[in-house]
Amino acid sequence: MSNTPIELKGSSFTLSVVHLHETQPAVIREALQDKIAQAPAFLKHAPVVLNVASLNDKAGDWGQILQIITDAGLHVVGVSGCKDSILRAEIERAGLPLLTEGKDKVRPMVPQAPAEPVASVATKTRIIDTPVRSGQRVYAPNSDLVVTSHVSAGAELIADGNIHIYGGMRGRALAGASGDRDAQIFCTALTAELVSIAGVYWLSDRLPADFYGKAARLRLAGGALTVEPLN
Repeated sequence: MSNTPIELKGSSFTLSVVHLHETQPAVIREALQDKIAQAPAFLKHAPVVLNVASLNDKAGDWGQILQIITDAGLHVVGVSGCKDSILRAEIERAGLPLLTEGKDKVRPMVPQAPAEPVASVATKTRIIDTPVRSGQRVYAPNSDLVVTSHVSAGAELIADGNIHIYGGMRGRALAGASGDRDAQIFCTALTAELVSIAGVYWLSDRLPADFYGKAARLRLAGGALTVEPLN
């Protein structure tokens, strides 16, 4: 046992990123309300990182901005993308931690503009042979994820590579979590609450009726999600 009351260890987490393009409180409030209304269960109490790379030297009341985001039910764990010294000082005065982006695995909260495809980071496969229950989250870092049983509503699958579900899929599947736009989702019975590839997502009401409950393959084409039969 350690003789010290605490230990500091490095780790990595999958977080949603809120990209701010404005500092006007009313604009931020309305945009957050719209996004959360699209996926209330997915975003409720979610920890998020604020990316301010698009703000440059825009002034803002960061105490008020933080309060608006907190009131929306999100929890800010830090701010990334800040390169302006004045903006950094304002954010620090508001008590928000500044993060240095490196190889952190974060997933965008909203679909992003198309980018050049990156090479797959999957180097192995994580296999789950038991049902994934509601409230469970399974993450496969730097690998594909294969589930040979069913996935309940309220469960979440996350992989940096591809996701394969050989059973009923009623939960959430997020492939390419580290930004791999070549990642795909393969499912034998698609009834998911949410599917996402590299941050581009569909909620259940966006799933084409012809594929609901059917074997399907999802991937990105031209920056948009597409679905086709799984033959």
